[in-house]
Amino acid sequence: MGGIEILGLDIGTLALIALAGVGTGIVGYLTGLASLVSYPVLLAAGLSPVAANVSNTLGLVGVGVGSTARAMRTVTGGSRRTLAAQLAVSAVGGGLGGTLLLVAGESSFTAIVPWLIVLASVLLLLSPRISRMRGEDPNPVLYWVGLFLVCCYGGYFGAGAGVMYLALTLIATSELFTRAMVVKSLLLGVSNLVASVIFIAYGPVNWAAAIALGLGCLVGGNVGPVIQRLIPEQVLRAVVAGGGFFLAAWLWLS
Repeated sequence: MGGIEILGLDIGTLALIALAGVGTGIVGYLTGLASLVSYPVLLAAGLSPVAANVSNTLGLVGVGVGSTARAMRTVTGGSRRTLAAQLAVSAVGGGLGGTLLLVAGESSFTAIVPWLIVLASVLLLLSPRISRMRGEDPNPVLYWVGLFLVCCYGGYFGAGAGVMYLALTLIATSELFTRAMVVKSLLLGVSNLVASVIFIAYGPVNWAAAIALGLGCLVGGNVGPVIQRLIPEQVLRAVVAGGGFFLAAWLWLS
């Protein structure tokens, strides 16, 4: 676009990234598919795939910050000890995932990602039936192991991690869908933050793009809980799963 450049990106491009960040924050909170919006935008801005991924991971921290600030009472409404343990597991998983990305690169995991997203989307659609079959008893082992793996994936690649977390939570716990939505953004935000710290030290972060995206995500994430109240749970569940199928198809084609 021309004009003043910051770290290789002109002001107009950064403004578009920030605007896309608002959409990313809303989509990310409501569906867990933030990267479906932000990652292609960063690639179109001229970032390399790895630089786009690590800058995207850093920027997506804004979704968790914005949504948590809006729905703090919902987040702290459960057991604080359980929440602290969830945050710890998310941090460790995100750190391991970020380290794996820098060591192994994206290609070692690319082939299986769409299948994981499809599986999570199917499980999300079937979660009410699975919960009825399970009864009132949660499956804590499945939840905690799954949480670690989802957050590890979130730090590694992240696309569709929100769908995976929602499916896991609704199948393995008795958590309400509305609270799972908010906690999803918080926990994945923590995994992104820890992965980002590793990327800052060793990875090719484009700070201009990451900050522009993060500011937009902060706004979008803050608006997300407001929009959620206007959408029936069944509709939102179907939208999230449908978005997961779309993301899987996009990854296959790309």
